[in-house]
Amino acid sequence: MKAESQPNPRIKEREQSGPHLTAHEHVGLNGRIALTITDAVGTMWCAYIFAIIALISLPSSIAGGVSTLVAWVAQTFLQLVLLSVIMVGQKVAAAASDKQALQTYKDAEALLKIQDEVRRLIEVNNTLTEAIHRAVMEKDGSAAAQKQIAGEARPPA
Repeated sequence: MKAESQPNPRIKEREQSGPHLTAHEHVGLNGRIALTITDAVGTMWCAYIFAIIALISLPSSIAGGVSTLVAWVAQTFLQLVLLSVIMVGQKVAAAASDKQALQTYKDAEALLKIQDEVRRLIEVNNTLTEAIHRAVMEKDGSAAAQKQIAGEARPPA
């Protein structure tokens, strides 16, 4: 009884779906609005603008004394500027993650194709081995020939 092997079903599945990237995430209206704002605020230009806005209030913070200056640094400058800088960093990390996901997808796709080719070659090998076996047996169907073949397989005494 010959077992038929099938190509890995994941190959067709992967061809249809492709790699999952952050750009493929399904978002509704609120998500699109949030992405638009994030794309605008998450730039270094926005960080520069926030720094300028924060620096406008610096003179009055200096005049207010040490506690006012510390509060200005912590609550105004750092929060405004770091918000954009952190968002830029997240964009860079997401892009790197997408690049890695795409590379992993391509690697897995290649491995699945190699696995399918190995499976096909094993089937060809099995078919050829069976054909050779049949040809040897059909060459001389006599029991003597079969005994001779079996005798050659035994080690000499």
